[in-house]
Amino acid sequence: MSKNPVASKIAAPYARALYDYSVEQNIMHQITADFQNLEVFLTKTPDLTEYLGNPLIASEQKQELLKQTLEKELNKETFKFLIVLVNRDRINLLEAIIASYLNLVYSVASIKMIEVSTAFAFTNLQKNTLIKKLKELTKAREIRLVITVDPNLIGGFLIKTNSKVIDFTVKNQLQKLAKHLDSVLEI
Repeated sequence: MSKNPVASKIAAPYARALYDYSVEQNIMHQITADFQNLEVFLTKTPDLTEYLGNPLIASEQKQELLKQTLEKELNKETFKFLIVLVNRDRINLLEAIIASYLNLVYSVASIKMIEVSTAFAFTNLQKNTLIKKLKELTKAREIRLVITVDPNLIGGFLIKTNSKVIDFTVKNQLQKLAKHLDSVLEI
């Protein structure tokens, strides 16, 4: 989920074109798997993202780097798409394109992406229980959690979907209590 609305807007047609092509060629599952792995890889290698987004570095150098690092790891069509992005000077939008593409796939497959911020990492039991409850609430076939650990929340968790925010954090409860006490003590 790209944070930059301009990047998202520019990325959308690229994602849509790739999605349509992947469905037409019957390779959607391979490209989706590549993009899921690539999304994780780019998160873990911010230097690569910065290098690819640097306008001072020539396209040939970016292509060579992609060839050395990713060509053997990706489906042939996914790799060709990355080269097209380099040639069109749009490789800097790769993360936004991946997010847009995956959102298309997930919406068609009835998969909900839900962001969860928590003070402490979830155990597998907690994660599975949360997924089960969220499936019931959203009526989605599958739930994908994007979990962020934020110790500032003190305890509890915060759930964000496209249209709702559900706040079960201790920090929020303390803020509500403070507001209530302020209003009661202002007599």
